[in-house]
This record gives sequence, C-alpha cells and structure tokens, in this order.
Amino acid sequence: MNIFLLLAGTLSGIAGLLHLGCIYFGGPWYRFFGAGEQMAQLAQLAEQGSLRPTLITLGITSVLAIWSLYAFSAAGVIGRLPFIKTVLVVITSIYLLRGVAGFLLINNPMGRSAEFWIWSSIICLAFGLMHLFGLKQQWASL
Repeated sequence: MNIFLLLAGTLSGIAGLLHLGCIYFGGPWYRFFGAGEQMAQLAQLAEQGSLRPTLITLGITSVLAIWSLYAFSAAGVIGRLPFIKTVLVVITSIYLLRGVAGFLLINNPMGRSAEFWIWSSIICLAFGLMHLFGLKQQWASL
C-alpha cells in the first residue's frame, strides 16, 4: 500500500466531508472556511429555499470524493479505476496549480481574505505533493 496516496485519498475525503458540513451548518461554516461573504449570504438564502449554494458545494464535494477514490485505487485500497494514470496526473496538476495560483491571488482576493488564499494554497500544495510522491512511487504498477 502506498502511504502517500492513502494519505492523499484520506485528505481529499476529509475535505469533502468538511464541504458537506458547510451545507449542513450554513453561513457560519462558509465564513469560517473562507468561502467568502457572498457564499455565506447564499447559504443563508439556502435556509430560505435557494438550492444554489448547496448545488455548488455538492459539486465540489463530489469532485473531492472522486479524487479520493482515485487515490485509494492507486494505493491499492479499492479496485482499479479506469484511466487511473491520466486521472491522477490531472488531479495532481490541479492541486499543485491551485496551490501556486492562490499565492498569486493574495493581492486580488476576489471576496476572500489573504489568510484564506495563504492557508488554502498551503493545503492544496500539500495535497498535490502527496499525490505527486505517491504517483511517482506507483507509476510503474498503474
């Protein structure tokens, strides 16, 4: 079992669960995790019947769940998923690019705080590096 991919899958899964927490707990969680005031206000609209924030967050949760499954598959925890090499290269690239791009957005935060961009970029870089190290170790067997 590849510890880096196992950890990467676990971290993506936890991130997905935290997004579900945002749906359940609403505006305060969106604010705490730095989604921005606009999303927090949309969450309050969700309490009044708007589906938009819930659908956006469910979309993110679904992507993170799929990414988690691909990492677990490559780690040997679950069966082999299709296009595993290509998908893992894409996932790794997205995490790493998002991590780097976030540092560039600190001066143009788009409704989020500089702290959000710093912390989320560090997290994305860490997730990306976990995928990269694990993928490098497993490449020949995928």
